[in-house]
Amino acid sequence: MRKMLIMSAVALLCCIVMVQGQAKHSFALGKTAFLLDGKPYQIISGEMHPARIPKEYWKHRIQMAKAMGCNTIAVYVFWNYHEQDPGQFDFTSENRDIAAFIKLIQAEGMWVLLRPGPYVCGEWDFGGLPPYLLRTPDIKVRCLDPRYMEAVTRYAKALSEQVKPLLVTNGGPILMMQVENEYGSFGNDKQYLYKLKQIWEEDGINIPFYTADGPVAALLEAGGVPGAAVGLDSGSSEGDFTAAHNYNPDVPSFSSESYPGWLTHWGEKWARPDKAGILKEVKFLMDTKRSFNLYVIHGGTNFGFTAGANSGGKGYEPDLTSYDYDAPVNEQGCATEKYIALRELIGSYTKKKLPAIPAPIPTITIPSIQLTPFTSIWAHLPAAMQSIQPKPFEAYGQDYGFMVYKTVLIGHKSGKLDITSLHDYGTVFLNGQYIGKIDRRLGEHSIELPKSDVKDPVLEILVEGMGRINFAQELIDRKGITDRVTLNGMTLMNWEVYGLPMKNDFITQLKGSDKTDRPGQFFKASFNLTATGDTYLDLSAFKKGIVWVNGHNLGRYWEIGPQKRLYCPATWLNKGENTIVVFDLHQLDVASVTGNNLPE
Repeated sequence: MRKMLIMSAVALLCCIVMVQGQAKHSFALGKTAFLLDGKPYQIISGEMHPARIPKEYWKHRIQMAKAMGCNTIAVYVFWNYHEQDPGQFDFTSENRDIAAFIKLIQAEGMWVLLRPGPYVCGEWDFGGLPPYLLRTPDIKVRCLDPRYMEAVTRYAKALSEQVKPLLVTNGGPILMMQVENEYGSFGNDKQYLYKLKQIWEEDGINIPFYTADGPVAALLEAGGVPGAAVGLDSGSSEGDFTAAHNYNPDVPSFSSESYPGWLTHWGEKWARPDKAGILKEVKFLMDTKRSFNLYVIHGGTNFGFTAGANSGGKGYEPDLTSYDYDAPVNEQGCATEKYIALRELIGSYTKKKLPAIPAPIPTITIPSIQLTPFTSIWAHLPAAMQSIQPKPFEAYGQDYGFMVYKTVLIGHKSGKLDITSLHDYGTVFLNGQYIGKIDRRLGEHSIELPKSDVKDPVLEILVEGMGRINFAQELIDRKGITDRVTLNGMTLMNWEVYGLPMKNDFITQLKGSDKTDRPGQFFKASFNLTATGDTYLDLSAFKKGIVWVNGHNLGRYWEIGPQKRLYCPATWLNKGENTIVVFDLHQLDVASVTGNNLPE
């Protein structure tokens, strides 16, 4: 009887463990190796970001990584995606449920590297920092500015509540957490890094930490944290790992970002690195049994207003809506040649047969949809805000979208109009007539205003805020007119300002109005589907703007390319009637959109 009771108790315990997930494991930093349950363990990670993937496809993308030979998923958490207003956190709507994503990884028997920032870069708007910080005129970020640190502390507490049950110490799959990101490329405030680690620990994060920096002595010194593993972006040679060892010989190092692909900006050619480079790097890492993370194995999409920007070239390089990144798993979730080659390479080192590659998500084509103008932004301006001089979006409590700045010209009424500084793209109107555009990307800041017969000419500037800079020293990147406007050197005063954040509910509630010949038009059409599937909407007949399908913001398009097709997941389409709305800054005439089963 006693034996039967013991066996029953054991059986019950096993059932409890199965219900709760994986049994508890231990994960620790050895001197040269990561230790899982006390034994050396090679992390083979593929990075993906739940914010860039429709929630319905999370499992599919995780399984794609597993089938390529990965045992781990690295996950960026974008702070600004979860706290858009101070103290108001969202970990449930759309694709924001971080805990659910991590549980799907655990269900596949895989591990997690958590990358919560607070700054992450990632070609994401403001590197993941919330734009509400920029409402404080003199704030400094990524340092011990107390106003910044107050917000960081609040974020860390909220996120810790989501992920604590999923730490490896609590039976979950999260092995390590990153402290900041590539901090050595930005600053040298070691006390800031130490404080971040302390905050996470005080919030109950009791797993190993790591940092990630370029394999350069100065960057490793400025960005490193004692006791944290050393991540290398990237670690592709013995020299790189020697640099990490020289900085901290008492912890393991790994390639925290090995790059199968690369990012692309508007106006550039698609970045499509050859597969030979990443195959050589992964072979080196597998031969030497070094751990690594592929950044990214699957990029996804910068839906809505989430795409970031860089600050090279003439000072501003906005990122595409697509975050395909030429990754092994493409934007729509399909295996590429690079994927097959990496799968074969990694599989040649593993003892177990890799899972079959998951079937691709079905695609559809959509015949030509003719969109006609149905209203104008000028018919939907909200109540004006009064400003002596223009201010950036953030000063008016607006984070994304568009803004109209309007004034009556007194004194000078024609000549050189100069904007200091316009972020990021403006269309200029005099007495309702389109004069031209100003493009920050090209280093433009001025335009010539013609003479007018109107006694009191009215100047209007419609400004689009594109992605905030996400890397290096130009992070403080407020949107709109950030300083002043002058005409022939005379500062223009007394403005009416109209905020247009272009949120989804605003789009769905738009009413039609009389057609005008003034740029800034909304186009609309309905179309019917007998079946749904993923598709790419071809916007090449339009010029520059945003597109919504059934109230979902697919992101920006721009005739300068290289991207002309925007990814639309099947989950945002309906059997039966669908609605598409396009806001274009320049287009006036009827134009058509098609749905394609392939990107460009």
